Amino acid sequence: MNTSNNTILITGGSAGIGFEIAKLLSEKGNNVIITGRNEERLHQAASRLTNVKTIVSDASKADDVEKLVTQIKQEFPQLNIVINNAGQAFVFDITAENAGGFEKAEAEMLTNYLSVIRLNEKLLPLLKTQDNAAIVNVSSITAYVPSGLATYSASKAALHSYTQALRFALEKDTSIKVFELVPPLVDTEFSAPIGGKTGISPTMVAEELITALETDNFEIRVGQTEDIYQLSLAAPAEAFKVMNQTRIQEVL
Repeated sequence: MNTSNNTILITGGSAGIGFEIAKLLSEKGNNVIITGRNEERLHQAASRLTNVKTIVSDASKADDVEKLVTQIKQEFPQLNIVINNAGQAFVFDITAENAGGFEKAEAEMLTNYLSVIRLNEKLLPLLKTQDNAAIVNVSSITAYVPSGLATYSASKAALHSYTQALRFALEKDTSIKVFELVPPLVDTEFSAPIGGKTGISPTMVAEELITALETDNFEIRVGQTEDIYQLSLAAPAEAFKVMNQTRIQEVL
């Protein structure tokens, strides 16, 4: 698909992968809208970018999403690409007493999965009016093989399944393309608690996304994610072993 002259919404766009995606897409002549919960961080991000608008919005809050969708329809009716990047993750021992596992899983599932469904559903009528439209859901290598982040992994597995179903449903009678961006461990503030410094750069993830959009590669397995995916098909137990011999276990 065309990666220039689009109007693009990126949730969680003030830092990490979202910021790098916004940077590359804005440099390609797109109008980019980034959202986030922190107004100051959004403004700081926008000051380092061109062609970027900011909207303070928490993807997990229904009222915020309603306001966001209303504003998008009024101010950006040409919106044709939605990148669902906002995420939530907690590092904790699921076997520990009083770990708050349910509450943490609830927050992760809401942000990483249910909120994506809500925003997509509300923006689909607008996307259906565009000639060149796409949805990008940012999942994780843990969508294929769970890691020590048990409840986070489960939320991303749910997102992966939903993304496949959404692609199948939309390709029947619309021109909307559905992409899934599947990064491995990435060096961002978000992943710092699980050894993110050993991960790949968020710029690499953003570059892989741009290439995939241009070539209509709908499942974008970045870096070692492809290796883990192939291993999970051939030897699931070995893939699980590999995923769980990482530094993530050292912080639990």
